[in-house]
Amino acid sequence: MTAPLIPFSDVKIAVIGLGYVGLPLAVEFAKKFPVIGFDISEKRVNELNAGKDFTLEVADEDLKKVLSNKPQPGQKGLFNTCDAAQLADCQVFVVTVPTPTDRHNRPVLTPMLKASETIGKYLKKSDVVIYESTVYPGVTEEECVPVLEKVSGLRYNEDFYAGYSPERINPGDKEHTVAKILKVTSGSTPEVAEYVDRLYREVITAGTHKASSIKVAEAAKVIENSQRDINIAFVNELSKIFNLLQIDTQEVLAAAGTKWNFLPFKPGLVGGHCISVDPFYLAQKAQEVGYHPEIILAGRRLNDSMGKHVATEVIKHMMRKDLKVIDSKVLILGFTFKEDCPDVRNTRVIDIYQELRTFDMDVDVYDPWANKEEVSHEYGLEIIDGEECPDIADYSAIILAVAHQKFKSLPIQKSKDLVVFDVKAVLDKDKVDARL
Repeated sequence: MTAPLIPFSDVKIAVIGLGYVGLPLAVEFAKKFPVIGFDISEKRVNELNAGKDFTLEVADEDLKKVLSNKPQPGQKGLFNTCDAAQLADCQVFVVTVPTPTDRHNRPVLTPMLKASETIGKYLKKSDVVIYESTVYPGVTEEECVPVLEKVSGLRYNEDFYAGYSPERINPGDKEHTVAKILKVTSGSTPEVAEYVDRLYREVITAGTHKASSIKVAEAAKVIENSQRDINIAFVNELSKIFNLLQIDTQEVLAAAGTKWNFLPFKPGLVGGHCISVDPFYLAQKAQEVGYHPEIILAGRRLNDSMGKHVATEVIKHMMRKDLKVIDSKVLILGFTFKEDCPDVRNTRVIDIYQELRTFDMDVDVYDPWANKEEVSHEYGLEIIDGEECPDIADYSAIILAVAHQKFKSLPIQKSKDLVVFDVKAVLDKDKVDARL
């Protein structure tokens, strides 16, 4: 006999991992349910309980509205903690931990497996564990569930259940917030699938799509970003070709975009925690079953080459103006992986910086959005902080790498003594030497 599912009126939800994905979801759930937010970072938990979110995904006033001192079933609110024992009286566990790759681009499942171990210690009959982290098809049931069974001593789909509902957070996007993005859901049995779907419908105003299985939901997530990665790789390759042909890529795209079904992708750096990582998860699983994915990995190689390409083009333009390269001063504007967002995870701006440094160039990086300490810790790079941009007159080359709104109004103008490269094509064409 299988364990019955807990009625929503008696449910207490645990969200494991309070980063860009977990915190917005925890806040939404806390508007309807009692929620325990768990994170291994004491600094992060203290910050959130003080009503501050450094990721800027949740406004401080919205966070403060839902904070509560350990809400009980039938109540609502969010209590954040580093104490795993607080998970003991929860019935639904939602895992929102990172799924990175290692330096060889191999999937790293350690955060998910560690989260599963933690949950397993407190897992009870009738509980449901829902994973949101991006993975390749099969991870939930083939990698995580066995950990839950081993640690808890309970039996899958008899004592406890699982679901998968892939995150669709877009960092820095204040229009497409978690509740306004349609959510894919799934469960380990038809009854559980309906239970998980109903749970998300309580907080996702955009609605849900119930997938036929956990593997289908996992696959749907991993191809969303793989598709985008491939499309960007295509226009990045076009940018390289048109550069050799001395044709402006942006003008070509504008002309082609007049056709109703032309897809409006733009060339650029592809970083972040999703688009530049997820294709490797799909490729890993494909290779495990004996298929070598050609287009997926080709797109990854092409996109990962763009930082070096930008650096090389800047140096070419400097040489054409007879400007000194070695020991020259270069300013990179922007370090985060996207505009008007503090997220520096897997930023490819670092590739531009490192390539320029191989030519012994003196490279400064300025980004008012990026956290100086985080950049130093993750990349060993000391960036210029503060609100005021350095004096552009001090440099031989300016690279606008991230289209922060603040950068668009800077007095940047190419000259015989200054090369300007606009990676994001946001400056007037007559002000720059080149753009992607």
